[in-house]
Amino acid sequence: MQLSGGAGDSAGQAVAGHRFTPGDVVVRREVLRGEVWFGCPTICVEDSADLLALYLPPGAEFGFPERGAFPCGRHPWQVAGHTAWSGHGKLMLQRPGEAHSVDVFWTGPGRDFAGWYFNLQDPFRRTPIGVDTLDHELDLWWPAGADRYVWKDVEMFAQRLVEGRYPGMAAAIRAEGDRIAALLDAGKRWWDEGWAGWRPDPTWPLPALPAGWAAVPVH
Repeated sequence: MQLSGGAGDSAGQAVAGHRFTPGDVVVRREVLRGEVWFGCPTICVEDSADLLALYLPPGAEFGFPERGAFPCGRHPWQVAGHTAWSGHGKLMLQRPGEAHSVDVFWTGPGRDFAGWYFNLQDPFRRTPIGVDTLDHELDLWWPAGADRYVWKDVEMFAQRLVEGRYPGMAAAIRAEGDRIAALLDAGKRWWDEGWAGWRPDPTWPLPALPAGWAAVPVH
């Protein structure tokens, strides 16, 4: 399954000269101001020229580096005491070079489709163990069955700017959010809506962070 219309460029080329295959563990790290700030193990669902699809399963551990300057403080999930992902897990659909992912959520005992979450973030950069990015806090959420999307964490994004988390990036982040909103308002769908019915392979084991995950150089 692919997103509609590729956006592949050099940002999507594998650092180690290969792509991940379905079932591989892909370490998704967040890099803030040059430092690894957070990491979690995900599972590769698809890795093609036009799409990187990663699944974050329930119970996947959260990793927080022990050493660093952390000029904006520790990761909020670490501060809150969150140690692993919960719920049904989420699927993250990312096109190379784009500053957002389309995340798929499910809910309830029947694992019903809950909605599309447009997560603003740095375009992913490949590492030998996975990908690096940085969540931009500001997001859009379109619940299943709703007529329209809603903006998320607008006030929190403003607070993060005060904290200095995104120096020189505020205008670009807002512009990406506005671009996504304009596409949605125009009825554009650049992802395959069939992902709403996707289910993880039941044989996949729970992924774990490899030793030394935080020490892999930042590109």
